[in-house]
Amino acid sequence: SCGELRCTALNVGQGNLLLPLTHMPCALILDEYGLDGIAVFKGYRVKVQRPIWKSVCVCLLCNKRDEHLLKKRNVPQEESLEDSDVDSDFKGVSQNVTLDAILQNATSDNAVIQLSAVQAARKLLSSDRNPPIDDLIKSGILPILVKCLERDDNPSLQFEAAWALTNIASGTSAQTQAVVKSNAVPLFLRLLHSPHQNVCEQAVWALGNIIGDGPQCRDYVISLGVVKPLLSFINPSIPITFLRNVTWVIVNLCRNKDPPPPMETVQEVGVSARCTGFHILVDTVWALSYLTDGGNEQIQMVIDSGVVPFLVPLLSHQEVKVQTAALRAVGNIVTGTDEQTQVVLNCDVLSHFPNLLTHPKEKINKEAVWFLSNITAGNQQQVQAVIDAGLIPMIIHQLAKGDFGTQKEAAWAISNLTISGRKDQVEFLVEQNVIPPFCNLLSVKDSQVVQVVLDGLKNILIMAGDEASTIAEIIEECGGLEKIENLQQHENEDIYKLAFEIIDQYFSGDDIDEDPSLIPETTQGGTFNFDPSSNMQTKEFNF
Repeated sequence: SCGELRCTALNVGQGNLLLPLTHMPCALILDEYGLDGIAVFKGYRVKVQRPIWKSVCVCLLCNKRDEHLLKKRNVPQEESLEDSDVDSDFKGVSQNVTLDAILQNATSDNAVIQLSAVQAARKLLSSDRNPPIDDLIKSGILPILVKCLERDDNPSLQFEAAWALTNIASGTSAQTQAVVKSNAVPLFLRLLHSPHQNVCEQAVWALGNIIGDGPQCRDYVISLGVVKPLLSFINPSIPITFLRNVTWVIVNLCRNKDPPPPMETVQEVGVSARCTGFHILVDTVWALSYLTDGGNEQIQMVIDSGVVPFLVPLLSHQEVKVQTAALRAVGNIVTGTDEQTQVVLNCDVLSHFPNLLTHPKEKINKEAVWFLSNITAGNQQQVQAVIDAGLIPMIIHQLAKGDFGTQKEAAWAISNLTISGRKDQVEFLVEQNVIPPFCNLLSVKDSQVVQVVLDGLKNILIMAGDEASTIAEIIEECGGLEKIENLQQHENEDIYKLAFEIIDQYFSGDDIDEDPSLIPETTQGGTFNFDPSSNMQTKEFNF
């Protein structure tokens, strides 16, 4: 499964303050940190350069999206792009016709017999369940179908052959490779220039399935020059169904990131993102989100394409699907360097977040807080931008009231601020009453969240300096101390050590014993007069 993997990085050699945390791709974490996502060196959690974190494609890789965003698609019988002009005597060809008969008739000199045979093969491949792809490949029909693609004098035959090959390419990787090895790809590219729209569209669909097989096939198709003719179809004269197929192929061009697509492809996709039309817009923005999910170099490619000023306003689009795609795309960008993050901030992106943080859809809230957690992991000027935009109280509200996934992101946002921020910025955070909802998360079962909160609390206490006792009182009064004490028995070694350190350094009890206000006075009658409230001052947080 594609869960979110995160770790805590210790800034070894620079005291106890923790590093800013952003999000890292799942595969990168598994490669560099192991299954638990933690880099360990001689017992220390090792500092790594930003971005330490990057959100995994939380929904895209785990959850099914609309069918048009699947990597490969079979063209079912009922979704014919356009019926071929087949004689009525042959339209009722039985799907039970033998493969030998199909193979023999597909090489017939009689155009009608040949067309009906190819159509019969296509119908077998268009069945909803278990199409006999391997049987047809083993029959030796692939070279015959590929040869039919050359028949410019018979567009109906080209269409039926392209449809059959499309469905073969929708199968397993081995089945897709069989189509590629039959030398069909150059002919599909040639059919992109066909005067017959149904033939042209079917070629687009076939290429989409081949590109969706992986980066090797993608790069092969790109090397043959697919991008420019593909993008030429994005114009108002093309029917919407055709356009959606085109943008689905564009998504597949951008989906694989190991290796990433060529720079030229990224630039041209960035230009195509300016196209109008709801479904086209959604698909193209998702394509950009894939491109930005591949590391800083790909992020820079997208930035250099000039598309960021176009993406940011989409955060306030009236359609939730557009908002979601745009939020993921710009969210991926701010997982990059501080300079790349600043490009997004310079587009007035934070002005869109009051609405996103109060959006009725919880998924939007969660992604919005995730975005902000990567801003608070930036430099102090970027942290200040979040404060100046009035977003800290809204993050704290999500910390207290959001669902657990959103609370988790809010915990990261707060903890990151305690790491990246100046003393006055952390002081502002505390003044917004962040500690009680922050401490409430110490009792959750998610060890990762517990450690993030402990790290944040310790950072606040460290930064408070002489005022640490005031922070300690707030933690104790909201029930945080009891939770921290309980965590000394936690099965996670990092958690119980961190809990012990906090209690040992800030809740040892010596300070309480020496507090004059807590020592009872002796009256003339020898009795004690205990009134701790008489000398109690109102707690103020001032570093």
